Amino acid sequence: MQRRTTAPSRQSVLQPRPRGELLWVHATTAERYLALCDIGRRLKTLRPDLSVLASWEPGLRLTGTVGCDVPVGPLAEDTQAEAREFLGHWQPDACIWTGPPARRVMLRQLREQGTGVLLADLLEDEVPNRASRWLPDQRRRLLEGLTCILTPSKDVQARLVRTGFPAERVELAGKLRVSAIPPGCNDDELAAMQQTLGSRPVWLAAHVKLSELSRILDAHRGALRLLHRLLLVIALDDYADLDTARGLLRDSGLSFADWETGGEPDDFTQVLLTGGEDLGLWYRLSPVALIASSLDPAAQGQSPLDAAALGSALLHGPGIHAHRDLYERLTKAGAARPVRTQEEMTDAVVAMSAPDKAAEMALAGWQSVTESAATTDTLLEKVQDLLDRREDTDAGT
Repeated sequence: MQRRTTAPSRQSVLQPRPRGELLWVHATTAERYLALCDIGRRLKTLRPDLSVLASWEPGLRLTGTVGCDVPVGPLAEDTQAEAREFLGHWQPDACIWTGPPARRVMLRQLREQGTGVLLADLLEDEVPNRASRWLPDQRRRLLEGLTCILTPSKDVQARLVRTGFPAERVELAGKLRVSAIPPGCNDDELAAMQQTLGSRPVWLAAHVKLSELSRILDAHRGALRLLHRLLLVIALDDYADLDTARGLLRDSGLSFADWETGGEPDDFTQVLLTGGEDLGLWYRLSPVALIASSLDPAAQGQSPLDAAALGSALLHGPGIHAHRDLYERLTKAGAARPVRTQEEMTDAVVAMSAPDKAAEMALAGWQSVTESAATTDTLLEKVQDLLDRREDTDAGT
């Protein structure tokens, strides 16, 4: 007999339930997890007393991130005792479920408690199948407790309706993916820098670690041989590294201006050094952006979403483990290009600085990171509606 594992559930109820509203999100992939946390982050700006509880399927290795502030990890077995203990402790006000609705006991108890459940991003291979044509079809009963199902597939929509699920509760929506809320910038400052730079080619190295600076400067030297007016903007990942970076730049022989002390680039400036607090400005000004903190193959990397959303063609190193799915999607779309050596970086900067190439990659990146915006907006609206209805119900009891 297989031993029943209860540790995940026991651990999941050790933390106290946060005060106020609680949204429970459940992920089956890392990409869905990031997208759900992004939705949670947006909801908390609209509902300040909201907390987001995050769980996922066994086998995934995920951690807490912005938006999912109560990560409880993998769910335990789908039994009456485990589901009752989990829901009795956390008492979620609403739920977003992703992936196959396979946890029948948990979903049934959510239905019995009157908790609204949105099933998002249901794909073809995740639709429950009939167990046997000789037995009663239980699929409708499994699904009937779901408030709404969102799917990117017309075939899935049709199959669900054939099972008897109400057509008005199945909606077509794009795939669930994390979307960007890019940083803003000062419009006057942007206009002034656009006038200062004119038609000069610019590339940005964002989130630069001090250990990466020498390689980036060497790549810039190589690119300057072909693009003599090329300007490199270095945005450091850690403000505390500014003084050391200034020393490295003085020793580099490259002409640089220090944005943090009020310096601005002139016609002879080859490098502009910043502390990284104005990335919203530099992404808008730089047709090409290296997303650094990635040149070390063991690094976790930084998210490319802001840069792609603001129109930069992207470069990155091999150290992107925390955001690999995003980079692979952008690379497949033609919006990003990996580089491993200084020579590859030089060649890529030169090639991507051609206006037509940069524009082509920037458009592909923008389309990739905004394609799920409508789905995100739909989920935000539906979750808000569920929470409002729950609030009204609680007020009336």
